[in-house]
Amino acid sequence: MSILITGGRIITATDDYVGDIFIEDDRITAIGTTLPMKADRTIDARGKFVFPGGIDVHTHLDMPFGGSTSADDFETGTIAAAFGGTTSIVDFAIQYRGQTLHHAWETWMKKADGKAAIDYGFHMIMTELNDQVELEMDALVRQGVTSFKLFMAYPGVFMLDDASIFKAMLRTGQNGGTICMHAENGGVIDVLVQRALAEGKTAPKYHALTRPARAEGEATHRAIALAEMADVPVYIVHLSAAEALEMVTEARDRGLPAFAETCPQYLFLSYDNYEEPGFEGAKYVMSPPLRQKETQNRLWRGLAGNDLQAIATDHCPFCMKEKHLGDGDFSKIPNGAPGIETRMSLVYDGGVRTGKISLNRFVELTSTSPAKIFGLFPRKGTVAPGSDADLVIFDPEKTMTLRAKTLHMNVDYNPYEGREVTGVTETVLSRGRVIIDGGTFTGRPGAGSFIKRQPRLL
Repeated sequence: MSILITGGRIITATDDYVGDIFIEDDRITAIGTTLPMKADRTIDARGKFVFPGGIDVHTHLDMPFGGSTSADDFETGTIAAAFGGTTSIVDFAIQYRGQTLHHAWETWMKKADGKAAIDYGFHMIMTELNDQVELEMDALVRQGVTSFKLFMAYPGVFMLDDASIFKAMLRTGQNGGTICMHAENGGVIDVLVQRALAEGKTAPKYHALTRPARAEGEATHRAIALAEMADVPVYIVHLSAAEALEMVTEARDRGLPAFAETCPQYLFLSYDNYEEPGFEGAKYVMSPPLRQKETQNRLWRGLAGNDLQAIATDHCPFCMKEKHLGDGDFSKIPNGAPGIETRMSLVYDGGVRTGKISLNRFVELTSTSPAKIFGLFPRKGTVAPGSDADLVIFDPEKTMTLRAKTLHMNVDYNPYEGREVTGVTETVLSRGRVIIDGGTFTGRPGAGSFIKRQPRLL
């Protein structure tokens, strides 16, 4: 099928112009100011922005955690993502202790197969490392799983010691993979959690008070130091603290390949949310936790100045029934919150419209830079002949009130409930197929494909 998009304001990380886009099957084949082609369908985009589809490189769909499972599976989660203007995700497969990496990958591939409505890839969470696992890392990179997430937190569950982290980094120096790091000092946090519980401090806010910003800053410094010694890049996930940002900025100023993402929750929410009455603070229990409100401006400056390179979501929703597993013990509240659907509108409304970032930078942070870091560019992340026809037609003047009842994520609350945003996704194409048409889902669960990502250049 061919599609002609006419008269839209086309925005990439570097370009801003009015033009037409011609699509044949799944690829963009021509771009021009006035294209003469005839198409099976013409979409009038006058007065609208046309972006490359959003890429969310941090999601947790159908993920077991603490006796429950995240509320969105690969069907509901990817449909919600599409409504929000995201056309590709990179989720996390988990190697539990005693399992192989390939078993984990196959398990998560089965979760996505027949359900994902948009394209998807995987990072691999590694919870133990031995000689066999190192060989599997090489094989996975060849198969298109080119990034590995390691934890400095959650002792006894996910946390790896520094020696194992360093060995994994050295391996990526050989195979072209990328290490993604959850940087919090898990040992210190564990002591603080046990002390708080012993003192009868059980409310949701103590989740934040036992995970201090300095614990994130210290671990970020250590992760970068290990990567520097291994002479490889490192990518810090869900950076929330100014102390951690200082470590990334200092490393980048020295020319090190240190990269980091932040998330909308750290840009628009704060510790104050934990002080909401009753058990409401549990809605915001995530790791790292929300920080003091003044941190938000530091993060925006980091985004504007390229000390932070991406905005992902860490989408990991749990309904309030599951959150109540932590009644009387904050450490048992499942960690995570919804965000896969609201990312693009929130960042446009709160970033572009307020002058914190430019339109080009918006596209770079939500699509192009993640595509480049994780081996998807130029197939994804830009509007160019030969690239996948993953496109978003975005109405910059339309307003929307964010409410759990009207959004499409499979969760019974929204962290931004009642917030009005200006800038709404109207139409979405995934590899040349219209999957959101004027605010209606017209795609198909299972139509998304596994994305074989490229290793970084050695």
